[in-house]
Amino acid sequence: MDNVTHTLFALTLARTPLGRAGRGTTAALVLASNAPDIDIVAAARGATSYMTWHRGPTHGSLGIAGLGVASAGLVWIGRRIIDRRTIGREAAPRSAPDASFGMLIAISMIGVLLHVLMDLATSYGTRLLSPFDWHWFAVDWLPIVDVYLLMILVAGLVSAEVLKASKASTASRRSLAAITLMLMAANYGVRAVAHHQALAQAPRLFGPLLPQPCDPGAATPAIEYWPRGGVTTSESGKPCLIGIAAVPTFLSPFRWRMIAHLSNGYDLHELDVLDARLQRPAEPGEAFWRRSVRYPNQWTAPTFLAAATRTARGFLGFARFPAARSFVDPSGVATVRWVDMRFAAGILSFAPGANGPRGADRLTVLVRMGPDGRVLDEAFSR
Repeated sequence: MDNVTHTLFALTLARTPLGRAGRGTTAALVLASNAPDIDIVAAARGATSYMTWHRGPTHGSLGIAGLGVASAGLVWIGRRIIDRRTIGREAAPRSAPDASFGMLIAISMIGVLLHVLMDLATSYGTRLLSPFDWHWFAVDWLPIVDVYLLMILVAGLVSAEVLKASKASTASRRSLAAITLMLMAANYGVRAVAHHQALAQAPRLFGPLLPQPCDPGAATPAIEYWPRGGVTTSESGKPCLIGIAAVPTFLSPFRWRMIAHLSNGYDLHELDVLDARLQRPAEPGEAFWRRSVRYPNQWTAPTFLAAATRTARGFLGFARFPAARSFVDPSGVATVRWVDMRFAAGILSFAPGANGPRGADRLTVLVRMGPDGRVLDEAFSR
């Protein structure tokens, strides 16, 4: 989730009973709600370093505890500095006593924990168990930036300021905060139901394109995680289905990018769960699957060599659906390119019969190697 949303959510929480904890709680909530994204400092060493550490330990249990204490400490110190500067001056009367250091720690930990949980609900995901386990986890309900969540939070805070200016009671302002949180919960609920419906329609969408599961006995996880181990090939050697995901799109909570992860590539389809054709039984000759797009995932000998580079390792540790393409030019130079299907160009930009999307994908990795296997270049590319 973006930092504007985290900040607005923290300000909303400060208008709930959490705000009664005393002076400093609003600052603690705002600071703690953004603290996990301090991992951006890793970007100073380049994109590979950032991708390696992004949403890592700062989003795990140690981060929740450590950043909670650090946020509380900064607010405590800042409050004491402000108090010292006002000694001897005529200061405005305080409307609330100072929150204790212990209370600031508890409030800050709540802020950090809610940041992590909001990130978990997105398709981008977070590494909940790092540094003990570096798997990514995601629920896939929201995009990284949810415009509806932003509108709810902005409307709630603006309305609160209007009530404050009109000298409405504190109880009225807190009731407004409760309404804002209920609308947020409703937004999450709508997206959760739409996500469930999208996955339920997947077999109908992909139709005969879907091969048999690679591991027929595997259960669908309650929370998506990656990278995954387990079976990735069928006993017959034919392509098989590893899994299906429904990834939210930016504007509509009812429109989803469906990704069928196959052992040799990906099938993509855009789905609107409000499509009237999906509300009635399947008709003879129905062929939603004809609009699906195949994106290959070709692991050749150069691909395996390129995967050992530092840049590729960083990307493959982050990417949920990495698709590899490679070619060798007449001089023997091999170029390997990876794209994460979550961030590939929209499938509406695919030309009929094309092997890939027109336009630039938003996040790719390129590795070039000479005929002797020596790495010539490796970099993230947009």
